[in-house]
Amino acid sequence: MHCLAMTTAWKTLFETGRIARAALLEQQECIREIHARLAPHLASPAGTPTAYEVRPGPLPEAHLGWRKNIFSTLFQSVYHLMDVPAPRRLLYGKLIHLFRIWVTSADNLLDGEDKEVVPVVFPGQARVMRQIVAVMAADRVLAEILNDAVAAGAISAVQRDELARESLRRLLPSAAQEATEEGGIAVRPPPEEVLGVIHRLKTGLLFNVAFVGPEIVEPAAFARTARLREGLMDFGLGCQVLDDVRDMARDLLEKRHNYVLSVLAHQAPDQLEELVARAQSVADRLYLDVPQYALPAARRGFDLLVSGLRTLGESGLGYDGAQAESMARAMFPVLDLEGLPVA
Repeated sequence: MHCLAMTTAWKTLFETGRIARAALLEQQECIREIHARLAPHLASPAGTPTAYEVRPGPLPEAHLGWRKNIFSTLFQSVYHLMDVPAPRRLLYGKLIHLFRIWVTSADNLLDGEDKEVVPVVFPGQARVMRQIVAVMAADRVLAEILNDAVAAGAISAVQRDELARESLRRLLPSAAQEATEEGGIAVRPPPEEVLGVIHRLKTGLLFNVAFVGPEIVEPAAFARTARLREGLMDFGLGCQVLDDVRDMARDLLEKRHNYVLSVLAHQAPDQLEELVARAQSVADRLYLDVPQYALPAARRGFDLLVSGLRTLGESGLGYDGAQAESMARAMFPVLDLEGLPVA
């Protein structure tokens, strides 16, 4: 049922929704351009020994599909709702993809993963070096697209400099929060602190980086975006709570902040100790062992998803409350929680 919901809810929105369809097409254009601009920075100089060559990889078709671009396309849709002119919509769309490269590469380094966001071919395993080079290349492309936007008259030189500066500054609170978890946390804070402070910094802010460009370049339009920002924040927090349900084992073993684990720490510490003794692998589905705590948490995440999606729908994306609920249900398989009996 969830897979069917995913197919019918999100697919219908991106194929038939006027704004969402246009936003997806723009995001695809932005991804293709960023990929093309990255390529020259990812090619070894002539004369490099073959065994040590680095080269750009082809752009997989899956990177352009709606399944991989739900978040980015929602961000792009916001620019349509704000009546941002097309040239700047595309500029902001390219910034979105660069943010995605920076954040995904950082997550890969922190989590020991290798989710591909910049196709590049290295010799050897290169899990760590691929992330470092991706961040460095993306930073060079940022300078290129901002300079081109000034040359095209889309933004001023002053706005270019502020965008370059703020593209990093806006990520610093999230980066600082992640830094506090390096080496593991000593104490699990109350669950409301996790949701209201930690997760707002860790994830919620990342769902508002889409507004960095408009805030600088079109402040009058930005001033009318409070509800849009609230909707994206709720959607992002909902995704993070569901991530916490899925990642209970990883966050327990690696001593990271987790909403469900904080609920257990403050409401059922004995059960938390039992989980500590039982957890063997980061892949363990610990939420199945404590459904009386995991399911209410998942329900809270689901309710946040619905709230955020309803806000965006009411703001002009063209779907009603029932469709918002279907789209929220469809996020469960996206977040690897298919079959969780909550929605």
